[in-house]
Formats: sequence, structure tokens, C-alpha cells
Amino acid sequence: MAKSRFFVVFLAAGLIILFLTLLIVGRFAITVADLGSMLDAFFSGRAVAGDLVTKQLVFWWIRLPRTLMAILVGMGLSVSGAVYQALFRNPLVSPDILGVAAGCTFGAALGLVLPGQNYSLIPLLSLSFGLLAVTMTVVIARLISVKPVIVLVLAGMVILSFFNALLMVLKYFSDPYEELPSIVFWIMGSLSRVTWHDLMILAPTVVIGLIFFMAMRFRLNILSLGDIQAKSLGLNPSLFRLVLIFISSLIVALTVASCGQICWIGLIIPHMARTLVGPDHQRMLPVTALLGAIFLLGADGLARSLSTAEIPVGIITALSGAPIFAFLLYKNRGSGWV
Repeated sequence: MAKSRFFVVFLAAGLIILFLTLLIVGRFAITVADLGSMLDAFFSGRAVAGDLVTKQLVFWWIRLPRTLMAILVGMGLSVSGAVYQALFRNPLVSPDILGVAAGCTFGAALGLVLPGQNYSLIPLLSLSFGLLAVTMTVVIARLISVKPVIVLVLAGMVILSFFNALLMVLKYFSDPYEELPSIVFWIMGSLSRVTWHDLMILAPTVVIGLIFFMAMRFRLNILSLGDIQAKSLGLNPSLFRLVLIFISSLIVALTVASCGQICWIGLIIPHMARTLVGPDHQRMLPVTALLGAIFLLGADGLARSLSTAEIPVGIITALSGAPIFAFLLYKNRGSGWV
């Protein structure tokens, strides 16, 4: 317990330092003195002048909501991944196993190719098809009702393939000069489109979901033992599994609708947390949330700083996630994940 508390305090301090650093570091430099002047002007109600006008716009309307969104998305995806892995008792499960991400991506692509190109329609369609995908997965699993956990994963693979096929159809018939590049860029994932409006939509769901998951940490330990053990301890595994799947899928759907697909976080971050503090969800989930926020915040900082043209953050997470996962496999060889 003392070890997990140390990691929580250490990671929380690291997250705060990284957050403050990325507020002032970037292609458009904002010094500490500039930041102090802007905050003083904000709280005193007076206007700024000169170069501070542009810096204030960059800080309040681009950099601050973007860094906050990176923290929320990192926490949401990583904790959702840990919940999925506990529910399915499988360390290779990630948040898109039930087809949520594939449904969201298809919905966003559909919004990009529909006539009129109403940008507000894109996240709405993305969220709707993401929730539709997980609903279809659960309905198929309930209809079969044999070995529910295994069937749920297999049904998720069916829905995942189905929506991926629909996405390929959209790509094939889309305009190769305008619509197709937009679809490809959306799939890569990026935080460059984030606004305060997107943040206000995502924040309540992620925060409430994280609080709920933290409150359910002990029950996640029980559910990870299997249905027979959970029932013997007075838990209704089917009900709790459906509730946890719905909340985690809603978080994933909202993040994909806001930022596109950002891979690997929901898969590797729970493994990193297990390596640090063990498989007990009461200790692992807080560490998972902090690690996920730090990982995506750092990846987004690299995405907007490595070159003059911003790199989609999904590329950074994929390039860094694969070697990290390979290292974790090597480090934990022979010891098991749970």
C-alpha cells in the first residue's frame, strides 16, 4: 500500500509539472512572465496589450483546452482499458474490442462525406454509431447466451469487422482529393480540433465515470476471478458487467468522437500500472489514470513540437506504444499478467 501511495504522489506531481510545462512550451512560446501577466489580467478583469493579446488567445482558446483534453482522454482510455481487461479476464483486451472505436470511426467518416459538411454532425454521428456498435455486440451475446464472456468478445470481433468493412466502402466511394484525406486524418487521431465546447461535453462523463470506477475497484477484483466466484460472493456478474461495459464504452465513444482514434493507451497503460503496483485494482486504477494522462499529454506535446506541421497524436502513441508493449512483455516474461 505504501508503494502504491508513493507512485500516486510521484505521478500526480509529474502530471502537474508536465501540464504546466506544456502550457508555455510550443511553437508559439509563452514565457512564465507572460503567463503571470495573463493570469493577473484575467483575475483583475483588465485588458492586455501588445503581443500579449495574441498570446492570450493562444493560451486560453488553444493550449489550455487542448492540454486539459489530453489529460481527460488519457485517463478515460487507460482506465476503460483496465476495466475491460478485468471484465474479460484477458490482458490483450483493449477498449475497441466490442467495436466501439470502429463504430465511432465509421460514424465520423459518414459525417465527413455527407452533403453539407456540417462539422457539428460529425461527433454526433460518431458517438451514435459507437454506442450502436456496443449495443449490437451485447444483443448478439445475449441472444447466444453461452459462455457470455467469450461470446461477448467474439460478437465484438464480428461488429468490429462489420464497421471496418463499412468504413472501407465509404473510403472507396469518397472523393480522393477532399473527403478521403479527411477520413484518413480523423482515423489517425488528433487533439488539434479540440475546443472548450468539446471539453465541456467530455469532462462530465469522464469524471463521473472515473469516480464510479474508483468506487467499484473492489468489485472489479471480484469480477476478475470469474462468474462462479463472483456469484458465491454475492455479486451479480451479468448486471455489473453490463453497467461497467456501458460506462466504459460511453467514455471511449466520446473520446473517439472528440479526437479520433488514439491507439495503444487502453492496452499498454494498464500493463504498465500492473508492473508498478500489481494487479489489485484498488491500487492499480489510480496509477493507471495518472499514467494514461502523462502518456497522452507527453505524446501530444511531441506531436505539436517535433515539426513545423503538426503530427497526429495517434502516430506518436502507435510508434511509442509498440516498443513499450514489447518491453513489458519481456520484463514480465514467465510471471503472468494477473
